[in-house]
Amino acid sequence: MNEYGRALSRWRRLRGVKQSHAAELFGVTQATLSRWERGYHRLPDAAARKLTRLLAAPLDSSADAGLRRLVESSALPVHLICDLTHRLLAASPQRFAEWTADASDLRGTSLWRFATDEIQQAESRLGDLGWYDEGTTELRFWTSDNHDPMVRIVPGILVWERLTLSDGTLARLVTTVTH
Repeated sequence: MNEYGRALSRWRRLRGVKQSHAAELFGVTQATLSRWERGYHRLPDAAARKLTRLLAAPLDSSADAGLRRLVESSALPVHLICDLTHRLLAASPQRFAEWTADASDLRGTSLWRFATDEIQQAESRLGDLGWYDEGTTELRFWTSDNHDPMVRIVPGILVWERLTLSDGTLARLVTTVTH
């Protein structure tokens, strides 16, 4: 499944949107939407842009300012990403200290390319692990070092916590617990 197809499927599940309704939103048949989700067909550029707008967690409203402030002043190694696109929304000083990339260069960009094998495996199993279930808002798993100096992931337990932003989009708070 391609990244857009997976994101479309996750968006529908998290929002409780049926395939037929999503197909209407994109102006395609349900069969076409199903093929996009399964990765059999690539989304046309216009559909990919529309999906990106639907998925983007902005964290720019005044209602979310407190959350941004808490993350950016935390003494813990934490960062906040859009749950569906993996775009960086905010990070703590300790997290930025682990990275050599400038904060302004990373904000708004996807961190997916830095993911370890363990992160990729956990992401691919979110549905099986209950991530989309009403009561499940936290996931813990061990990850190795990605050995990338720009956005380093240190070995340890990662804690993912799902948060709903004021506009209804989902964000993920990522905390590293090292030994």
